[in-house]
Amino acid sequence: MRAPGLSAWLARVAPRTARGEVAVALVSDARMRELNRRFRRKDTPTDVLSFPSETSGPRASGVGPRASDLGPRTPDLGPRFFGDIVISAMTARRQARETGHSYASELKVLALHGLLHLLGYDHDDPSDGGRMARLERRLRAQGGLRAGLIERAPGAPAPSTQK
Repeated sequence: MRAPGLSAWLARVAPRTARGEVAVALVSDARMRELNRRFRRKDTPTDVLSFPSETSGPRASGVGPRASDLGPRTPDLGPRFFGDIVISAMTARRQARETGHSYASELKVLALHGLLHLLGYDHDDPSDGGRMARLERRLRAQGGLRAGLIERAPGAPAPSTQK
């Protein structure tokens, strides 16, 4: 599965602190269910998982193992490697239909959300205080997207109109 333009878009909207590399994999619901069961003990597919690298800093809570748990990577002197983002292409297509935007837009929403988890943000952690949601909203707007993943979650507060 391919996602033309996704990496260029993500590089353009990423915060300055995220200068480096990430790997993005598009997988089936079956593969995503396997990963979610193995690393989060949830026997269901999900839309996006993030796997921080060993050198990317604090591990984001509840988002999966470090990238090294998935297999060896050869260290080099190249750009900083933040980790892996895994997206279920099938779930992304369903969510795009449900939210009324394109598949390409949904992939961007999911990739951005995954990147913020790689950077250590965790909207499910009470100490986050809404930081991840605010940053995701700002970067999403910068990238031309209207709806975000956190705001769509059941029980999420309505988006603030304040800046």
